[in-house]
Amino acid sequence: MNLRSAALLFASLTTVSAFAPASFKSRSMLSTTSLNIVLDDEKSLSDKAKDLFASGPKPANPEFDAVVQAAFPGSINNQDLVTSVVDILAEKGYTGANTLLATSLCCDELARQLEGDFVSVFGKNFNLGGLAGFPFAGNTGFGAMSAHIPDDGYCLIVYGPHVGIAADGTIGKVERAGIDLIDSCCGSAIAASNYVQSITEGSFPVSVNIKQFTDFQQGVVQELILPHGKRLAEAENRMVELPLALYDSQDLLMREIIQKGSLGIKRGVAVLGGIQINTGPDTLDYFLPLRFDYMNYRGEVVEDMLWSK
Repeated sequence: MNLRSAALLFASLTTVSAFAPASFKSRSMLSTTSLNIVLDDEKSLSDKAKDLFASGPKPANPEFDAVVQAAFPGSINNQDLVTSVVDILAEKGYTGANTLLATSLCCDELARQLEGDFVSVFGKNFNLGGLAGFPFAGNTGFGAMSAHIPDDGYCLIVYGPHVGIAADGTIGKVERAGIDLIDSCCGSAIAASNYVQSITEGSFPVSVNIKQFTDFQQGVVQELILPHGKRLAEAENRMVELPLALYDSQDLLMREIIQKGSLGIKRGVAVLGGIQINTGPDTLDYFLPLRFDYMNYRGEVVEDMLWSK
């Protein structure tokens, strides 16, 4: 099964629906999250980002940063990423009141850090993702999400797989708070990689398991990474190549989903794709940006914003 066929298989599992949001009246320019954090929609995006990081991030670790850069050149820490994205979008008219954030990130709790940083600025999030970060909400989910974009408003889509880097520099492992064991990250991606490796080495027959609904998403992840089997087998470091291969599969899917649902886009949509790099509790998380496009209401890319500043 080639990558194109796998993408079409995934897309065929979803249907397109029209979702009409119910009319409502705004109660206040201030909204309160479940954590009782008050989100001031009258503040500029840049001010919200400054408030978010006002207490300062975890202290930078130059030695660990060098490890991250060696594996994933061009990565930036979450604070710099969020600040840059917010500044660029603010110039295009994005505000907390007129923007809906949509993310397609892994289910792993480590992926919530970046998501939470963006939510702190934009105030709400529509989840499009599932295991390994694949956009399992599909065409139907995108249709629902686009219907929830504020009238005459914007959308920011953030998507991509994630990978861990442990304190000793091991790729594909990460320390987790409260757990002594250094855990795999991304577990779903590594399990899919092992499945693909067993096939490429001839120890396991090709089998489409996506009909096993008790583990449906993992079956899809395995089939969508299968076309990259040779690439992974020949990689100098399989754990470095794995998230890059996953991103290529996810980017293909996301482009098809956005194109099919482009009529639901209102003023415009910014699309930020890349690889989340999760690290231990004492070090910064990073993001390798691979795509940052601005698309108009017809779903056409009108500007490459990687990086505008």
